[in-house]
Amino acid sequence: MKQIDTDGKFEYSKEVEVTINNVPAKYELKQNYPNPFNPLTSIQYAVDSKQYIMLKVYDILGSDVATLVNEVKEAGMYEVTLDAANMPSGIYFYKLQAGPSTGSEQVYSQTKKMTLLR
Repeated sequence: MKQIDTDGKFEYSKEVEVTINNVPAKYELKQNYPNPFNPLTSIQYAVDSKQYIMLKVYDILGSDVATLVNEVKEAGMYEVTLDAANMPSGIYFYKLQAGPSTGSEQVYSQTKKMTLLR
């Protein structure tokens, strides 16, 4: 970097290395948008390492109404769209689970609420 003083003198700094890392620092499940929604909404989530990811939608009674993600994902930010055209108005929950493989111990789990208004 070049530093220029007010009198016009300049000096170069030592070499600086900048690393830009697009890998999230932690798991994160964001609030869906828009919320309330009709009939489409987007859900974003972050994965900090290669993991098996399950993202499901449940109704107010806890019944599984949609599976949005059910696969291994590399570290990164992801976005999925829920099309609720065939679902009735109401409160729903979406749950993100992450683990080394199907059926094994979870390393992350989070649930959020969303509202479908017709």
